[in-house]
Amino acid sequence: MLKIIQGALDTSELLKAYQEEACIKNFGAFCVFVGIVRKEGNVQGLSFDIYEALLKTWFEKWCHKAKDLGVVLKMAHSVGDVLIGQSSFLCVLMGKNRKNALELYENFIEDFKRNAPIWKYDLIDNKRIYAKERSHPLKGSGLLA
Repeated sequence: MLKIIQGALDTSELLKAYQEEACIKNFGAFCVFVGIVRKEGNVQGLSFDIYEALLKTWFEKWCHKAKDLGVVLKMAHSVGDVLIGQSSFLCVLMGKNRKNALELYENFIEDFKRNAPIWKYDLIDNKRIYAKERSHPLKGSGLLA
């Protein structure tokens, strides 16, 4: 399941719902990653734009990989502004045991950072400034793709 949420994530609410699902399904592994906006220079926060159709396609491919290993994948990401100390990204990988969930954990997060169609902006003096130095080109995108 993929959730796109305006502004900061309420991680407590999301984790509670996901953990209840894990318990209902009698899963023994519940691996969590939460991305928190950190203070860096004069940045007041981050802002995000998302190409939803591409993100859904990208996420569905990962869900199929996870399902093949008996793992359920959940993800939530912010769109719009998220201030320092707030969460913008949460993913949960859950399954019967830890082996398969942990096997996917790092690969999913690293692929997310490289290939998810989400554009990051720094919030500085109430302006959105594209974070080009911390961005990656998407495969198959651009004028000559």
